[in-house]
Amino acid sequence: MNGSENIKKIVIVGGGTAGWMTAAGLSHVFRANGIEIALVESDQIGTIGVGEATLPHLRFFNEHLGIDESEFMARTSATFKLGIEFRDWGRQGDAYIHPFGEYGREIRGIDFHHFWLKAHKASREGRIDSFSLPVVMGELAKFAMPSADPRSVMASYSYAYQLDAGLYAKFLREFAEARGVQRIEGKIVEVSVRPEGGVVDFVTLENDRKITGDLFIDCSGFRGLIIEQALKAGYEDWSQYLPCDRAVAVPCEMTAENVPYTRATAREAGWQWRIPLQHRVGNGYVFSSRFTDDERASDILMSSLEGAPLAEPKFIGFRAGKRRRQWVGNCVAIGLSSGFLEPLESTSIYLIQAGITALAELLPSRAMHEADIREFNRVMDLEYERVRDFLILHYHATERNDSPFWDYVRTMPIPESLAYKLELFRKTGVVVQYKDGLFLHPSWIAVYLGQRVVPDGYDPRVDALPDEQLYKALAEMKALIGQTVSGLPTHADFLRDYCPRPVADGVL
Repeated sequence: MNGSENIKKIVIVGGGTAGWMTAAGLSHVFRANGIEIALVESDQIGTIGVGEATLPHLRFFNEHLGIDESEFMARTSATFKLGIEFRDWGRQGDAYIHPFGEYGREIRGIDFHHFWLKAHKASREGRIDSFSLPVVMGELAKFAMPSADPRSVMASYSYAYQLDAGLYAKFLREFAEARGVQRIEGKIVEVSVRPEGGVVDFVTLENDRKITGDLFIDCSGFRGLIIEQALKAGYEDWSQYLPCDRAVAVPCEMTAENVPYTRATAREAGWQWRIPLQHRVGNGYVFSSRFTDDERASDILMSSLEGAPLAEPKFIGFRAGKRRRQWVGNCVAIGLSSGFLEPLESTSIYLIQAGITALAELLPSRAMHEADIREFNRVMDLEYERVRDFLILHYHATERNDSPFWDYVRTMPIPESLAYKLELFRKTGVVVQYKDGLFLHPSWIAVYLGQRVVPDGYDPRVDALPDEQLYKALAEMKALIGQTVSGLPTHADFLRDYCPRPVADGVL
């Protein structure tokens, strides 16, 4: 913590996943510092509550807090997630899984996909998916924990969760309140801001109670109660690149096998998600209102459910983009109040976590040093921009021309930062690497190759390995993965033994 006059009170505005993750994270980190943390939320204001798929980073957030994994999964009706399956994205009929793990292993210090490319161009190898342990596990609905031995093929992957976001927020509320976080029930009707410097003094509730604080964290969702309505941070609109601006969501009964991956199926004006939990399936259709309407979107979603719906369809509106400044004065925006990038790659909870982590590292004195604010905004801008580019890739790298929506995204101008990555990979097979940023080398490989962006060439150093030696190494690698997966338990059996959902009212 910077400065001599330390922060004494943090006020979190809004609950839900963002608010209670922030409360849990900060109360754990700063419990010994004597900082008072209060969270203001109103039962009158609902939460979005449809995002149920996560990335592996959430595992480490929970571990850092000391949360027992099996208890957390049982309490949130969670399943394991090895990746995301994409159907009909490159062409109708195509399917691939973006895995949380590696493809093969480096050979002589050269990325594996270059060796696969040579064999593939010689018609000696088919899908690169056969060289990814988590892909093969997912396709066969198998699961086991990764190995801690880096020499083992079982160390070549990670995993995330598919969970009930509402239950996760409730779980974290219990965790945070046990560590001293005070929950204040009430609807905020006014934000008091000093005329000079844009500093928030207090927020006022409907009952005229005033809540003061040194640092305010805006977790109020899309409306951005403090960061936008009071402090006018501004919004950078990315809808020209990510035109989906509506979603309709509904849970249904589970009738199919409980697989360890999320599914994203391309539709005529967007895409549909399927997220299997232990007790139900989450479904939704993310679409562009420029290319379809609510009635048509709802009809497509409801007609494709695998089981009986468990609620009425719920519509949500949004606009892709981010706040121009996510930290202004003594207010930091985290979650939907900081920006929104559609749930195609399950990044919403990750971006919450990234904001919490950056804030914890830069938590200022009451003086609010400008250097801390600039650094937080710089880091979060990078996070959002690099996720944005990865999401755009899914839409732009398509051969589909069967609807106005796909014609638009296939031909739209894209950010120069993405155009450069695409061109380099198409010509050389080189994946641009970053020191910072969420999606690593295998993620880009998955989407490039899964959506038919196949490079013209490969690393010329590959030719130093004799062909027969290369083909033998690839065959052995593929066989090892197949044999390993064949001996693993099913995902359903693993869940039943490790984290069964508690019995409620006599029903599992």
